[in-house]
Amino acid sequence: MKLKNLEPHEVARLMQQGAIVLVDVREAAEFAAERIAGAVSMPLSAFRAPALPEANGRAIVFQCAAGGRSARAVMACQKAALPHDSHLRGGIQAWKAAGLPVER
Repeated sequence: MKLKNLEPHEVARLMQQGAIVLVDVREAAEFAAERIAGAVSMPLSAFRAPALPEANGRAIVFQCAAGGRSARAVMACQKAALPHDSHLRGGIQAWKAAGLPVER
């Protein structure tokens, strides 16, 4: 499996530039409790790679709590022959540890 690890500040910069769609694969309750502004919720428990949001030329980057579920989402995309290979290394935990904001 090809997996590209993106660091929190890199994801923040890419989001600010409008270059990526951040897909949060945590469960709905986790997303409701706190989330990265602009992330799209698509829980891994109901994940279907062909149902990903329209990216309109932007890259899709996956995110979860710590990086495990987002890596599984990348794997599911690759099994479906989709080009998505990037995730937020360390998930929302790394994002918060880097001092980046979350919404509640």
